[in-house]
Amino acid sequence: MNRADCRKIFRGTIATLPTPFDGGKRLDLPRMSDLTSWWVEHGLGSDVAPLKVAAVMGEGPMLGDDEWPALLRTVVNAAGSDASVICALKPKDTIHTIEDAKKAQDLGAVGLQIDPPMFHGPTQDDYVRFFSDISSSIDIGIMIYNTHWYRCPSVSPDTMLRLSDAEHVAAIKWSVPENLDYDDMRKFAHMFNVIDNSSQPIRCHKNGGHGYISATICAYPEFDLHIWQLLEAKLYDEAQEQWDVREKSYTPWRQKIRTESGGVRHVKGAMDAMGLSAGPPRLPTLPLKEQDISELKTILEGMGWPVPK
Repeated sequence: MNRADCRKIFRGTIATLPTPFDGGKRLDLPRMSDLTSWWVEHGLGSDVAPLKVAAVMGEGPMLGDDEWPALLRTVVNAAGSDASVICALKPKDTIHTIEDAKKAQDLGAVGLQIDPPMFHGPTQDDYVRFFSDISSSIDIGIMIYNTHWYRCPSVSPDTMLRLSDAEHVAAIKWSVPENLDYDDMRKFAHMFNVIDNSSQPIRCHKNGGHGYISATICAYPEFDLHIWQLLEAKLYDEAQEQWDVREKSYTPWRQKIRTESGGVRHVKGAMDAMGLSAGPPRLPTLPLKEQDISELKTILEGMGWPVPK
């Protein structure tokens, strides 16, 4: 693949898949296969809604090195040969990241989400070497995860431009770095796809962005697929109005439960509320209480989502 081909992978509303576990907190691959088939039937896995496996909101960091390949293989097989599947890799050193990237490519991923080597105290020069070395070792697309909140430096706009020769670096998951303005993405949006990760998909699209990350799309795909249609039609006021309904209703509930235990709980809570259980989260994150699920169902019904009775 060249960069033009790789950029086609990272666009639309990217679906962060929850990872199902059974009652013993073991990986539930049959359930993942069933859920993947359901997601594909409801429009996910397409070129405007790629499936993202083993990401943070999918409890990817909680998976063992023998588990994430099995999860990826299951999703690829269940989604079918026409589906777009992205695999998120854990932050590691260059050598082991390349090993994981090659493994994911061999298992059928068409793209990768890769964190900077955050635990190495990296510099901007380190970022250029790190992503360039990975790019030259594989033949699928890379989306950089700009994880500045993990106490490592942001991948700067100038660094993105320095990666112009790294052919498989095709996108960046854009959260506004400290000391920068959101609109600084314009400096490199002509060369790399910018995928919003700040709950500002309308602003991102207006600035030349190419999509956004959604963790709730797996519970009700129709909502985010419609938002993307509005964005592509440049019906920004209507898109913002619908987006604001979710932000004003769902976000306060999500923030409340995060104060009790773990941020991934809201994803599985949304699945439970919509009748699509993906099992409990892995410890130390606690499962939601019935009261939390009941409250969420009321919120989703108020948003017009078809909550099962």
